[in-house]
Amino acid sequence: MNTLFKKSTLAAAMAGLCLSAGLAQGASHREAPFIAEMPKVDASDFYMFRSYETDREDYVTFIANYLPLQDAYGGPNYFDLEDEAIYEIHVDNTGDAIEDMTFQFQFTTVENRLQLAVGDSGSEQMVTVPLKNIGGIGPNATDTDNVQSRQEYQLSVIQGDRRSGNAQIATNVTTGTDTFRKPLDNIGNKSFTDYPAYAETHIYDVAIPGCAVNGRVFAGQRRDAFAVNLGEIFDLVNTNPLGPRDAEANDLGDKNVTSLALEVPISCLTGTAQTETNADPVIGAWTTASIPQARVINPAPGNNDKGATVEGGAYAQVSRLGMPLVNEVVIGLEDKDRFNASEPKDDGQFATYVTHPTLPELVEILFGVTAPNNFPRTDLVTAFLTGVADVNQPVGVTTSEMLRLNTAISPAAAASQNDLGVLGGDNAGFPNGRRPVDDVVDIALRVAMGVLADPADAPDGTLAYTDGVQVDTGSLQDAFPYLTTPIGGSPNTTP
Repeated sequence: MNTLFKKSTLAAAMAGLCLSAGLAQGASHREAPFIAEMPKVDASDFYMFRSYETDREDYVTFIANYLPLQDAYGGPNYFDLEDEAIYEIHVDNTGDAIEDMTFQFQFTTVENRLQLAVGDSGSEQMVTVPLKNIGGIGPNATDTDNVQSRQEYQLSVIQGDRRSGNAQIATNVTTGTDTFRKPLDNIGNKSFTDYPAYAETHIYDVAIPGCAVNGRVFAGQRRDAFAVNLGEIFDLVNTNPLGPRDAEANDLGDKNVTSLALEVPISCLTGTAQTETNADPVIGAWTTASIPQARVINPAPGNNDKGATVEGGAYAQVSRLGMPLVNEVVIGLEDKDRFNASEPKDDGQFATYVTHPTLPELVEILFGVTAPNNFPRTDLVTAFLTGVADVNQPVGVTTSEMLRLNTAISPAAAASQNDLGVLGGDNAGFPNGRRPVDDVVDIALRVAMGVLADPADAPDGTLAYTDGVQVDTGSLQDAFPYLTTPIGGSPNTTP
């Protein structure tokens, strides 16, 4: 039964709960009911920007983060990705909301059963140890004799449709092999004497099929750079949305995440998509994760080297992320799982959530500001579904949700980046792509409340809305893979 509530005290309380259920998930942290059960394939943040590392301006960097909210001490298994899944970054370079190129990561766990001799002479038995490692690791990527299990991956490049297109394997420029190693997570200072140096040995020059110039790839644990005021928002938005931007502590400040970082030459990415005014190439991109449709629980895992489950069947998409915060604060609860399974070309089914959004109405209820009254919200369509004219909107664009980047706009050096992106006068930032420094929560709040709308339709649209948390630049670095060293599980120095 549908019930229409007036804006009463009860409605305000319920609105607070709805708003907290959205924003509190971060950019995409357990944002939909089904994906909350599968953290290994949960995409949490997606970044796309022209590389601002010195002498790398002719490249685009993609960073797809998965497996959010990692506590550094999460052993003994830590945070391997899913062997049975495929993790993908899709690129649309024709503006039609269909992928033209896909970068597909697939992981494999390599077991090295480590055993110790236990018992007196005559009764001695070899027993498998319960820990991830039995000694120091590194400094080189191949220094894994003391490791019980690790992961490696292949990177495929698919031209055309993600399932039926032409797929080719990328290769390691140095070795010519088609596998790359994922560094172990940062267990602590006793296992790693120099984790940053160890992780850096897992940055690979990669020969990308179809590209005349090599790129770079890294897949491994990083410190989460996303900033959001989780606890206070859960508590009926117990913060001041018009207060200082740095008034609160970042609730993700002590969390790690797993990053799939890929640097690709611009010349390999651009197609026929063009901006309306200056013929500069525009690309769109989004990231997904898919798993086999069938999964059967093994009642006797370990027997005959079988795992806890057996998977099979065609791949089914269970996670999707382009623009930040869309599935959290735009898509209604009943459609969140459907959005995660959908493709941009079918986004017309979700249009009402953008043209008639609920978030501004909830903010009005809670804080007494005036929500925009320009319906349909064409300003939000521009920001989230088409790109901004004269910035990153392709000619003949098909309305759809994804990150869009004008690759002709020069990158801003790290020291000169404005964390409000285009709203702060920095056209190299969000929503023209997204960099790690961009404060997408504050930007999205301001856009939702009408900063891009006609002032007559959004009288409070120019207010400086904020969640009170800013990105800590200490969680960033100025070179690939841009997110910094993950927090170690044990800060103690070796006794």
